[in-house]
Amino acid sequence: MSIYRPQIGTPLAELDTPCMIVDLDALEHNFDVIADLYADSPTKMREHAKNIKTPIILHKQIRAGGTMGGICTAKTAEAEVMVEGGLTDILITSQVVAPDKLARVAALSKIADIKLSVDSDGPLNELSRISSEMGADVGVVLEVDTSMGRGGIRAIERGVELAKMTNDLPGVTFRGVMSHQSLAAGADNDRESRFIEGRRYIQMCLDVKDAIEAEGISVDIVSTGETWTYDVAPEIPGVDEVQGGTYALMATQADYMDAFQYAVKVLSTVISTPESNVAVGDVGYRAMTSPGGVLPRVDGIVGVEVESLEADVIVLRSDGEMPLDVGDQFLLLSAQQDIMVNRWDQFVAVRNGKVEAVWPILARGCHH
Repeated sequence: MSIYRPQIGTPLAELDTPCMIVDLDALEHNFDVIADLYADSPTKMREHAKNIKTPIILHKQIRAGGTMGGICTAKTAEAEVMVEGGLTDILITSQVVAPDKLARVAALSKIADIKLSVDSDGPLNELSRISSEMGADVGVVLEVDTSMGRGGIRAIERGVELAKMTNDLPGVTFRGVMSHQSLAAGADNDRESRFIEGRRYIQMCLDVKDAIEAEGISVDIVSTGETWTYDVAPEIPGVDEVQGGTYALMATQADYMDAFQYAVKVLSTVISTPESNVAVGDVGYRAMTSPGGVLPRVDGIVGVEVESLEADVIVLRSDGEMPLDVGDQFLLLSAQQDIMVNRWDQFVAVRNGKVEAVWPILARGCHH
Protein backbone atom coordinates (compact mmCIF):
# COMPACT_ATOMS: atom_id res chain seq x y z
CA MET A 1 0.00 0.00 0.00
CA SER A 2 1.44 3.37 -1.02
CA ILE A 3 1.34 6.43 1.25
CA TYR A 4 -1.34 8.96 0.34
CA ARG A 5 0.38 11.97 -1.20
CA PRO A 6 -1.84 14.80 -2.40
CA GLN A 7 -0.91 16.66 -5.56
CA ILE A 8 0.39 20.22 -5.41
CA GLY A 9 -2.53 22.60 -5.75
CA THR A 10 -5.09 20.31 -4.12
CA PRO A 11 -7.62 22.43 -2.19
CA LEU A 12 -7.82 21.85 1.56
CA ALA A 13 -11.44 20.72 1.21
CA GLU A 14 -10.38 17.90 -1.14
CA LEU A 15 -7.69 16.39 1.07
CA ASP A 16 -8.15 12.82 2.20
CA THR A 17 -8.60 12.77 5.96
CA PRO A 18 -7.25 12.47 8.54
CA CYS A 19 -4.38 14.61 7.32
CA MET A 20 -1.69 16.53 9.21
CA ILE A 21 -1.18 19.92 7.63
CA VAL A 22 1.32 22.70 8.22
CA ASP A 23 0.14 26.25 7.57
CA LEU A 24 3.09 27.86 5.80
CA ASP A 25 2.07 31.42 6.63
CA ALA A 26 1.92 30.57 10.34
CA LEU A 27 5.19 28.63 10.21
CA GLU A 28 6.99 31.51 8.49
CA HIS A 29 5.49 33.98 10.97
CA ASN A 30 6.96 31.95 13.83
CA PHE A 31 10.36 31.82 12.16
CA ASP A 32 10.25 35.57 11.52
CA VAL A 33 9.56 36.23 15.22
CA ILE A 34 12.84 34.47 16.04
CA ALA A 35 14.74 36.08 13.18
CA ASP A 36 13.64 39.57 14.21
CA LEU A 37 14.26 39.15 17.94
CA TYR A 38 17.72 37.62 17.54
CA ALA A 39 18.87 39.67 14.56
CA ASP A 40 21.11 41.99 16.60
CA SER A 41 21.54 39.75 19.65
CA PRO A 42 24.59 37.65 20.59
CA THR A 43 22.06 34.99 21.60
CA LYS A 44 20.85 32.81 18.74
CA MET A 45 18.34 30.00 18.23
CA ARG A 46 19.42 26.34 18.06
CA GLU A 47 16.10 24.81 17.02
CA HIS A 48 15.25 21.38 18.36
CA ALA A 49 14.62 18.72 15.71
CA LYS A 50 12.77 16.35 18.06
CA ASN A 51 9.63 18.42 17.60
CA ILE A 52 9.82 18.55 13.80
CA LYS A 53 11.87 15.58 12.57
CA THR A 54 12.11 17.09 9.09
CA PRO A 55 15.32 18.72 7.78
CA ILE A 56 13.58 21.02 5.30
CA ILE A 57 11.64 22.81 8.07
CA LEU A 58 14.79 23.31 10.12
CA HIS A 59 16.56 24.70 7.04
CA LYS A 60 13.70 27.21 6.70
CA GLN A 61 14.42 28.70 10.14
CA ILE A 62 18.15 28.86 9.42
CA ARG A 63 17.47 30.68 6.14
CA ALA A 64 14.99 33.04 7.83
CA GLY A 65 17.68 34.06 10.33
CA GLY A 66 18.17 34.37 14.05
CA THR A 67 20.00 31.07 14.42
CA MET A 68 23.59 30.05 14.98
CA GLY A 69 23.33 27.75 11.96
CA GLY A 70 22.81 24.51 13.87
CA ILE A 71 20.16 22.43 15.58
CA CYS A 72 19.52 20.07 18.50
CA THR A 73 18.47 16.45 18.29
CA ALA A 74 17.30 14.18 21.09
CA LYS A 75 18.78 10.98 19.69
CA THR A 76 21.75 9.67 17.75
CA ALA A 77 19.44 8.37 15.04
CA GLU A 78 17.85 11.80 14.65
CA ALA A 79 21.30 13.35 14.31
CA GLU A 80 22.15 10.88 11.53
CA VAL A 81 19.02 11.83 9.60
CA MET A 82 19.73 15.53 10.03
CA VAL A 83 23.33 15.22 8.83
CA GLU A 84 22.08 13.32 5.78
CA GLY A 85 19.65 16.21 5.30
CA GLY A 86 22.48 18.74 5.15
CA LEU A 87 22.48 20.01 8.74
CA THR A 88 26.03 19.79 10.02
CA ASP A 89 26.13 21.59 13.38
CA ILE A 90 24.30 19.38 15.85
CA LEU A 91 24.00 19.14 19.64
CA ILE A 92 22.60 15.80 20.84
CA THR A 93 20.82 16.80 24.03
CA SER A 94 20.26 13.36 25.61
CA GLN A 95 23.02 11.25 27.12
CA VAL A 96 24.36 8.39 24.97
CA VAL A 97 25.91 5.39 26.75
CA ALA A 98 25.80 2.28 24.50
CA PRO A 99 29.16 1.61 22.74
CA ASP A 100 27.52 1.15 19.33
CA LYS A 101 25.73 4.50 19.59
CA LEU A 102 28.89 6.22 20.81
CA ALA A 103 30.66 4.83 17.74
CA ARG A 104 27.92 6.26 15.55
CA VAL A 105 28.32 9.65 17.25
CA ALA A 106 32.08 9.50 16.65
CA ALA A 107 31.55 8.57 13.01
CA LEU A 108 29.20 11.55 12.55
CA SER A 109 31.80 13.86 14.08
CA LYS A 110 34.14 13.09 11.20
CA ILE A 111 31.73 14.73 8.75
CA ALA A 112 29.90 17.26 10.94
CA ASP A 113 30.32 19.43 14.03
CA ILE A 114 28.80 17.06 16.61
CA LYS A 115 28.42 17.87 20.28
CA LEU A 116 27.11 15.37 22.83
CA SER A 117 25.47 16.04 26.18
CA VAL A 118 27.34 14.32 29.04
CA ASP A 119 26.71 14.10 32.80
CA SER A 120 28.80 11.16 34.08
CA ASP A 121 32.28 9.62 34.01
CA GLY A 122 31.62 6.22 32.48
CA PRO A 123 30.08 7.29 29.17
CA LEU A 124 32.61 10.13 28.88
CA ASN A 125 35.53 7.70 29.22
CA GLU A 126 33.93 5.27 26.78
CA LEU A 127 33.27 8.08 24.28
CA SER A 128 36.91 9.13 24.57
CA ARG A 129 38.15 5.58 23.98
CA ILE A 130 35.93 4.93 20.97
CA SER A 131 36.40 8.35 19.40
CA SER A 132 40.20 8.30 19.73
CA GLU A 133 40.37 4.78 18.28
CA MET A 134 38.36 6.01 15.28
CA GLY A 135 40.52 9.10 14.85
CA ALA A 136 37.55 11.33 15.60
CA ASP A 137 36.88 14.25 17.91
CA VAL A 138 33.51 14.75 19.57
CA GLY A 139 32.49 17.95 21.32
CA VAL A 140 31.33 17.53 24.92
CA VAL A 141 28.66 19.75 26.47
CA LEU A 142 27.83 19.19 30.15
CA GLU A 143 24.14 19.08 30.99
CA VAL A 144 23.11 20.92 34.13
CA ASP A 145 19.85 19.88 35.77
CA THR A 146 17.94 23.03 36.62
CA SER A 147 14.33 21.89 37.00
CA MET A 148 13.58 18.72 35.06
CA GLY A 149 14.80 16.14 37.59
CA ARG A 150 16.17 13.83 34.89
CA GLY A 151 19.61 13.93 33.21
CA GLY A 152 22.18 16.51 34.21
CA ILE A 153 24.64 17.26 36.98
CA ARG A 154 23.25 18.47 40.31
CA ALA A 155 26.28 20.28 41.74
CA ILE A 156 28.60 22.99 40.44
CA GLU A 157 31.65 21.08 41.68
CA ARG A 158 30.63 18.09 39.61
CA GLY A 159 30.58 20.24 36.50
CA VAL A 160 34.11 21.42 37.18
CA GLU A 161 35.28 17.82 37.67
CA LEU A 162 33.80 16.66 34.37
CA ALA A 163 35.16 19.66 32.48
CA LYS A 164 38.66 18.95 33.79
CA MET A 165 38.31 15.27 32.97
CA THR A 166 37.20 16.07 29.41
CA ASN A 167 40.21 18.34 28.94
CA ASP A 168 42.54 15.46 29.86
CA LEU A 169 40.94 12.85 27.57
CA PRO A 170 41.77 12.14 23.90
CA GLY A 171 39.11 12.07 21.18
CA VAL A 172 36.89 14.63 22.90
CA THR A 173 36.89 18.40 23.29
CA PHE A 174 35.14 20.31 26.05
CA ARG A 175 32.77 22.83 24.44
CA GLY A 176 30.44 24.12 27.13
CA VAL A 177 27.31 23.67 29.23
CA MET A 178 23.61 23.27 28.56
CA SER A 179 20.32 23.04 30.43
CA HIS A 180 16.64 22.65 29.79
CA GLN A 181 13.85 23.75 32.06
CA SER A 182 10.08 23.78 32.31
CA LEU A 183 7.54 25.83 34.19
CA ALA A 184 6.22 24.00 37.23
CA ALA A 185 2.71 22.57 37.00
CA GLY A 186 0.19 25.20 37.99
CA ALA A 187 2.72 28.03 37.64
CA ASP A 188 1.66 31.42 36.35
CA ASN A 189 2.58 31.75 32.70
CA ASP A 190 2.38 35.52 32.39
CA ARG A 191 5.40 37.39 31.08
CA GLU A 192 6.62 38.57 34.50
CA SER A 193 6.52 35.04 35.94
CA ARG A 194 8.26 33.60 32.90
CA PHE A 195 11.07 36.11 33.23
CA ILE A 196 11.51 35.52 36.97
CA GLU A 197 11.56 31.73 36.66
CA GLY A 198 13.54 31.72 33.44
CA ARG A 199 16.30 33.90 34.87
CA ARG A 200 16.49 31.75 37.99
CA TYR A 201 16.88 28.48 36.10
CA ILE A 202 19.26 29.80 33.46
CA GLN A 203 21.48 31.36 36.11
CA MET A 204 22.02 27.88 37.56
CA CYS A 205 23.59 26.88 34.25
CA LEU A 206 25.65 30.06 34.11
CA ASP A 207 26.94 29.41 37.64
CA VAL A 208 28.48 26.16 36.39
CA LYS A 209 29.99 28.00 33.43
CA ASP A 210 31.54 30.62 35.73
CA ALA A 211 33.04 27.96 38.01
CA ILE A 212 34.58 26.11 35.07
CA GLU A 213 36.05 29.31 33.66
CA ALA A 214 37.47 30.12 37.10
CA GLU A 215 39.59 26.98 36.69
CA GLY A 216 41.06 28.35 33.47
CA ILE A 217 38.93 26.22 31.14
CA SER A 218 37.29 27.96 28.19
CA VAL A 219 33.51 27.63 27.84
CA ASP A 220 32.57 28.25 24.22
CA ILE A 221 28.86 27.37 24.41
CA VAL A 222 26.08 28.08 26.87
CA SER A 223 23.06 26.39 25.31
CA THR A 224 19.88 26.83 27.35
CA GLY A 225 16.35 28.14 27.22
CA GLU A 226 13.37 26.89 25.26
CA THR A 227 10.15 28.26 23.79
CA TRP A 228 8.87 29.77 27.03
CA THR A 229 12.16 31.59 27.62
CA TYR A 230 12.87 32.52 23.98
CA ASP A 231 12.58 36.20 24.94
CA VAL A 232 14.12 35.80 28.40
CA ALA A 233 17.45 34.27 27.36
CA PRO A 234 18.64 37.13 25.11
CA GLU A 235 18.42 39.49 28.09
CA ILE A 236 20.81 37.38 30.18
CA PRO A 237 24.50 38.03 29.45
CA GLY A 238 26.43 34.87 28.68
CA VAL A 239 23.67 32.87 26.99
CA ASP A 240 24.79 31.85 23.50
CA GLU A 241 21.98 29.58 22.33
CA VAL A 242 18.30 28.90 22.95
CA GLN A 243 17.02 25.35 22.42
CA GLY A 244 13.54 26.27 21.22
CA GLY A 245 11.28 23.64 19.72
CA THR A 246 7.57 24.11 20.40
CA TYR A 247 7.46 27.65 18.99
CA ALA A 248 7.86 26.46 15.39
CA LEU A 249 4.68 24.37 15.15
CA MET A 250 3.01 25.38 18.44
CA ALA A 251 0.87 23.34 20.82
CA THR A 252 -2.03 24.13 23.13
CA GLN A 253 0.07 23.56 26.26
CA ALA A 254 2.09 26.61 25.19
CA ASP A 255 -0.82 28.80 24.12
CA TYR A 256 0.25 31.49 26.60
CA MET A 257 3.12 32.20 24.19
CA ASP A 258 0.90 34.39 22.04
CA ALA A 259 3.69 35.70 19.81
CA PHE A 260 3.48 32.42 17.91
CA GLN A 261 0.75 30.98 15.69
CA TYR A 262 -0.50 27.41 15.34
CA ALA A 263 1.24 26.02 12.28
CA VAL A 264 0.46 22.31 12.52
CA LYS A 265 -3.09 21.03 12.67
CA VAL A 266 -4.87 17.78 11.90
CA LEU A 267 -7.72 17.87 9.40
CA SER A 268 -10.62 15.50 10.11
CA THR A 269 -14.04 14.78 8.60
CA VAL A 270 -17.32 14.21 10.45
CA ILE A 271 -18.47 10.64 9.83
CA SER A 272 -21.47 10.52 12.17
CA THR A 273 -23.81 12.81 14.13
CA PRO A 274 -25.56 10.39 16.50
CA GLU A 275 -27.07 13.17 18.62
CA SER A 276 -28.02 16.78 17.93
CA ASN A 277 -25.01 18.05 19.87
CA VAL A 278 -22.53 15.25 19.09
CA ALA A 279 -20.29 14.66 16.08
CA VAL A 280 -17.80 11.87 15.43
CA GLY A 281 -14.64 12.50 13.39
CA ASP A 282 -12.38 10.12 11.49
CA VAL A 283 -9.19 10.63 13.50
CA GLY A 284 -8.13 8.86 16.69
CA TYR A 285 -5.16 8.45 18.97
CA ARG A 286 -3.29 6.48 16.30
CA ALA A 287 -2.81 9.87 14.64
CA MET A 288 -3.55 12.43 17.38
CA THR A 289 -2.27 12.60 20.95
CA SER A 290 -3.49 13.42 24.44
CA PRO A 291 -0.31 13.76 26.53
CA GLY A 292 -1.11 13.54 30.22
CA GLY A 293 -4.77 13.20 29.31
CA VAL A 294 -4.93 16.64 27.67
CA LEU A 295 -7.30 16.20 24.73
CA PRO A 296 -6.91 17.96 21.37
CA ARG A 297 -8.70 21.26 20.84
CA VAL A 298 -11.11 22.06 18.00
CA ASP A 299 -9.76 25.01 16.05
CA GLY A 300 -11.96 28.00 15.35
CA ILE A 301 -15.41 26.58 16.20
CA VAL A 302 -16.80 28.25 19.32
CA GLY A 303 -18.72 26.00 21.70
CA VAL A 304 -17.43 22.69 20.31
CA GLU A 305 -15.02 20.64 22.40
CA VAL A 306 -13.41 17.22 22.23
CA GLU A 307 -15.18 14.80 24.55
CA SER A 308 -13.06 11.71 23.92
CA LEU A 309 -10.34 10.32 21.70
CA GLU A 310 -10.55 6.68 20.68
CA ALA A 311 -8.22 4.56 18.54
CA ASP A 312 -9.63 5.70 15.19
CA VAL A 313 -12.34 8.26 15.99
CA ILE A 314 -12.79 11.45 17.95
CA VAL A 315 -16.03 12.50 19.67
CA LEU A 316 -17.01 16.16 19.69
CA ARG A 317 -19.75 17.72 21.82
CA SER A 318 -21.22 21.21 21.42
CA ASP A 319 -22.88 23.40 24.06
CA GLY A 320 -25.90 23.76 21.77
CA GLU A 321 -26.89 22.45 18.35
CA MET A 322 -23.84 20.85 16.70
CA PRO A 323 -22.74 23.17 13.86
CA LEU A 324 -21.00 20.30 12.04
CA ASP A 325 -22.78 17.79 9.83
CA VAL A 326 -21.69 14.50 8.22
CA GLY A 327 -19.05 15.24 5.60
CA ASP A 328 -17.95 18.54 7.13
CA GLN A 329 -14.28 19.04 7.88
CA PHE A 330 -12.75 20.49 11.04
CA LEU A 331 -9.24 21.18 12.32
CA LEU A 332 -7.67 19.97 15.55
CA LEU A 333 -4.81 21.37 17.63
CA SER A 334 -2.55 19.07 19.65
CA ALA A 335 -1.38 19.67 23.20
CA GLN A 336 2.10 18.51 22.22
CA GLN A 337 3.53 18.11 18.75
CA ASP A 338 6.56 15.88 19.48
CA ILE A 339 4.62 12.66 19.86
CA MET A 340 1.96 13.63 17.32
CA VAL A 341 4.43 14.35 14.53
CA ASN A 342 6.05 10.97 15.18
CA ARG A 343 2.75 9.31 14.19
CA TRP A 344 2.82 10.67 10.63
CA ASP A 345 4.83 10.01 7.48
CA GLN A 346 4.60 13.51 6.03
CA PHE A 347 3.65 17.13 6.48
CA VAL A 348 1.18 18.47 3.92
CA ALA A 349 2.22 22.12 3.59
CA VAL A 350 -0.69 24.45 2.81
CA ARG A 351 -0.90 28.10 1.82
CA ASN A 352 -4.06 30.03 0.91
CA GLY A 353 -6.12 26.89 1.25
CA LYS A 354 -4.11 24.80 -1.23
CA VAL A 355 -1.29 22.28 -1.01
CA GLU A 356 2.06 23.89 -1.79
CA ALA A 357 4.41 21.05 -0.78
CA VAL A 358 4.57 17.61 0.81
CA TRP A 359 7.52 16.98 3.15
CA PRO A 360 8.43 13.48 4.35
CA ILE A 361 9.06 13.20 8.09
CA LEU A 362 12.44 11.55 7.68
CA ALA A 363 13.29 11.15 11.39
CA ARG A 364 10.00 9.52 12.30
CA GLY A 365 10.58 6.58 14.64
CA CYS A 366 14.26 7.35 15.28
CA HIS A 367 14.24 5.87 18.76
CA HIS A 368 17.77 4.47 18.48
